[in-house]
Parts: sequence; C-alpha cells; structure tokens
Amino acid sequence: MATATRDASENEVTILARILGNENGQLPKDLARYILDLHVSERDKTRMHDLAVRNQDESLSPAEKEEMHAYGKATTLLSILKSKARRTLGVKLQNHPKT
Repeated sequence: MATATRDASENEVTILARILGNENGQLPKDLARYILDLHVSERDKTRMHDLAVRNQDESLSPAEKEEMHAYGKATTLLSILKSKARRTLGVKLQNHPKT
C-alpha cells in the first residue's frame, strides 16, 4: 500500500493560508485589506503572556498547554496571512506590525 509523502511544513496553518489565496498564491485585494486590519486583542495578548510565563515554570495543565499551542498556531496563521496580504497590496512591512 503506497503512502503519500507529506511535506514537513504542511500543517493546518499553511493549508488554510493556501486555501484563502488564489491559484497565484495571492489573496483577493478586499480580503488582503481586511486581514491587514486584524490584530490580537489585549485580552488575548495578556492570556498568551500568562501561559508563556507559567509554561516556563512548568505549571500548565494539559488543557492550558493545548491552548498555548493553539495561540501559537493562530498567531502564526495571522502572520502568514498578513505577509500574503502585504505582497498582494504591495505594502512594505512596518517596524513593529501589530499581530
């Protein structure tokens, strides 16, 4: 039975980023503008910081570790999508982008 080889970089983040794009890998311009306006809320930033600090102390429950990883995946996806959006619109990266 043949097994499909999987690129090590293929995960839900890269797959979803590809789904949202078109055949050329670019996002529709209206979607690109919308994505560039997205950001992580202060509440979520505070929660991510709390999880990260407590993770260093190895005091996270298994559910909190999953939550921490979910935040990592979500913010990675947002970063990838913002990069695609900037390329679509020809926007240069600012010094300190809000994720």
